[in-house]
Amino acid sequence: MEHSEVVVIGAGQAGLSSAYFLRRYGIEPVVLDAGRGAGGAWRHRSPTLTMAKVHGVFDLPGVPQQEGDGDGGRPAAEVVPAYYAAYESTTGLRVVRPVRVTAVREGSRGRLAIETDAGEWAADAVVNATGTWTRPYWPYYPGAARFAGRQLHYAGYRGPAEFAGYRVVVVGGGASAMHVLSELAGVAAATAWVTRRPPVFRDDDFGLEARREAVARVESRVRAGLPPQSVVSVTGLTYSAVVRESMAKGVLNRLPMFDRIAEDGVSWDDGTHLPADTIVWATGFRAALDHLAPLRLREPGGGIRVDGTQVVKEPRLQLVGYGPTASTIGANRAGRTAARNVRALLSARLAA
Repeated sequence: MEHSEVVVIGAGQAGLSSAYFLRRYGIEPVVLDAGRGAGGAWRHRSPTLTMAKVHGVFDLPGVPQQEGDGDGGRPAAEVVPAYYAAYESTTGLRVVRPVRVTAVREGSRGRLAIETDAGEWAADAVVNATGTWTRPYWPYYPGAARFAGRQLHYAGYRGPAEFAGYRVVVVGGGASAMHVLSELAGVAAATAWVTRRPPVFRDDDFGLEARREAVARVESRVRAGLPPQSVVSVTGLTYSAVVRESMAKGVLNRLPMFDRIAEDGVSWDDGTHLPADTIVWATGFRAALDHLAPLRLREPGGGIRVDGTQVVKEPRLQLVGYGPTASTIGANRAGRTAARNVRALLSARLAA
């Protein structure tokens, strides 16, 4: 077993930000990352998702992106991992990979035990930054097992070429669905867009006040121990590059959510049937927190109660990239908050 004052789980934006601020406070963390290289979830995005199509990649603390890093025509899956790799090298953060954390549980001497496929660590505090990419959400609808065509989640989407000539139903009302729709138009034989709720498009630039309001709505849920809402249900859709492209191609003709899946398509209770060869589930992700199950953190409402980034039931644990800190906008601020909380915890333990 290896001992570290603090273990950070995950080397995406929130994890690297947390590790950076911990070092600023004189604490040397070890970062455990499941990826085979730098970049977090960005490594796995579709090669057709270029920098011009993403909402924006925010600078990590202390080391801004170099001029040219945001070249709009380059895949985000290349640009962002390269930036993260340079960041790790420049800052000298200790990132150990590939290491998959399997469980975090109560250890000895008041520490938390972090079990992995590469050994075990003991830590006085843990910052969890595992994100959501490894937990794609597939909603259940009757008849899904009978569908004769192909079903895939957005996590497995790699561009429009493989859908040429197929009739595709895209499910979901967020940025992922917009990305898929913008690329399938003119390639697929037909596309249909289906969502549970009518989409809400924002006419403003989603400025500071709007962001604060959205964060406050999410924060109120996690403070109450409820699972976080989807991002789009709180923020709505802005007129991003992929939204404007989808509108220009005429594919944003939203249909209400179907009631069942048939062998050859999707159907509604009013008798409407839509033939389809493929269903793309752009239905979002859930927080990847199964490894924290031994700590029994779930509240009756199904979520984990968090005050800022600190887990109420377990003050030795910080959750970054969860609830109100799940956006790229808030990741750096969350890292700073988590580092401050860890510093206060360690100082209190030292004083005791």
